Amino acid sequence: MKIGELAARTGVSRRLLRYYEEQGLITPSRALNGYREYGEPHVDVVLQIKGLLDAGLPTRIIQQLLPCLDKPQEIYAPDVKPEMIATLQREQARLSQRIEFLTRNRDAIAGYLDTVLKRQSANTESRAAS
Repeated sequence: MKIGELAARTGVSRRLLRYYEEQGLITPSRALNGYREYGEPHVDVVLQIKGLLDAGLPTRIIQQLLPCLDKPQEIYAPDVKPEMIATLQREQARLSQRIEFLTRNRDAIAGYLDTVLKRQSANTESRAAS
C-alpha cells in the first residue's frame, strides 16, 4: 500500500509517517518509481507507535521498545538492559501521576456537570409548576 492508504488506515498523517521513517521507527520498501510501499504489518506497527506516543513516550524509547513488540498489546522482552527498565519505570510513574491528575479533573467536571444539570432540572420544574 502507498503512504496515503497507510495514513488513512491509521489516522496518522503522511508527514508524521515520514517522520517515523526518519526516526527509524518504520522502514517501507521502495517501488521502482521510488514511492514508499507499506505492507499490512506496518498498520499494526504505526498504531503501536501512535499509542506509545499518545502515552507520552519519546521516539528514542519507542525505537528501543519496538523490537520487543510482536503485535499490539503483546510484549516480549528477550534482552532488556537495566537502563531500559529504569527508563520504563520512570515513564510508568509519570503516566500514573498523569492518570491520577486526569481522573481528578474528570471527577470534578462530572460533579460540576451533575450539579448544573440538577439545578437546571429544578428550575425547569419550578417554571412548569408556576
